[in-house]
Amino acid sequence: MSELAAYITLGFRHITDLEAMDHILFLFALAAIYRLRDWRDGLWVVSAFTIGHSVTLALAVTGALVLPTRLIEFLIPVTIVATCVDNLVRTGGRYRPVFAGVFGLVHGAGFANYLRSLFVDQIALPLFGFNVGIELGQIVVLAIAAAMLAGVDRAFALTTARPGQGVLRLRVVAVSAVVALVAARWAVERSPF
Repeated sequence: MSELAAYITLGFRHITDLEAMDHILFLFALAAIYRLRDWRDGLWVVSAFTIGHSVTLALAVTGALVLPTRLIEFLIPVTIVATCVDNLVRTGGRYRPVFAGVFGLVHGAGFANYLRSLFVDQIALPLFGFNVGIELGQIVVLAIAAAMLAGVDRAFALTTARPGQGVLRLRVVAVSAVVALVAARWAVERSPF
């Protein structure tokens, strides 16, 4: 396996591994407001997350940014809860990519210490490969999320007399509430205070 492929695989696994459930739940929270026909909007938001993630990784790997691990591990679930609250209060908007990009800065810091130890001599190729792997992993997670969310929509459509927008709202509330509860628990467990 080439060095580039190894870093792409590492980035892909970083997102798709069940040990990275905080990233998976964050992606589910971001995707909860979208329907299949909105896939471009969802992909743009997730790409903005990757850009934020990449900026923090680049700064951390070069040593330009060093953040306390405990604080970052606490802030990651806080970003998930904030995304879920945003889902409940609003349903997206033009700001959503910026929101995801800023939260990507936090999530990127969570993996920075590990990557710093890997990128000893060269930075550009490993960082590029890792970020490509992250984006590919996020696309896979989004595809799974889309299928699961469509299933939730079908289940709600069968049990409610409010078709269309009412089903979407039920799904957003249900998914956001469950994800927020899980993330809130993580935030309490990881609290540095």
